[in-house]
Amino acid sequence: MGARKRLAADARKEAKKNIYMARLNDNPTSPRKTRIMADVIRGKDVDYAMNVLKYSRRESAEKLLKLLKSAIANWQVKNEGQRIEDAQLYIKYIWVDGGRILKRLRTAPQGRANRIRKRSNHVTIILEDKTKTNLENNIE
Repeated sequence: MGARKRLAADARKEAKKNIYMARLNDNPTSPRKTRIMADVIRGKDVDYAMNVLKYSRRESAEKLLKLLKSAIANWQVKNEGQRIEDAQLYIKYIWVDGGRILKRLRTAPQGRANRIRKRSNHVTIILEDKTKTNLENNIE
């Protein structure tokens, strides 16, 4: 590996130290249904988002709650010795991308067939600490 590539890789690695994220790939729910819950919790505090997801009756809420807990665990790994209550974590970004589509056929009248598309999605959550962003803004 050349010097420029190494420097660029080191810069990317350093930038990822301050990003707390979790990804869920091939979630077997349609992206449209999952985006409804993602829109509800986008930009909210982690405690509020967990309560909303815990008491929601939608199928995607359960999977988003598990993903949010995973992102919080990733934050804890990178910030050992700090308390979550002091951190003021919030959901900075959450997006739902379409995943692979399983294509199936269902029989239809008069010898025809209808195509069924079983959709899946990929969800990404990025958390951020309000206290650290306030400190960075005050320094600049």
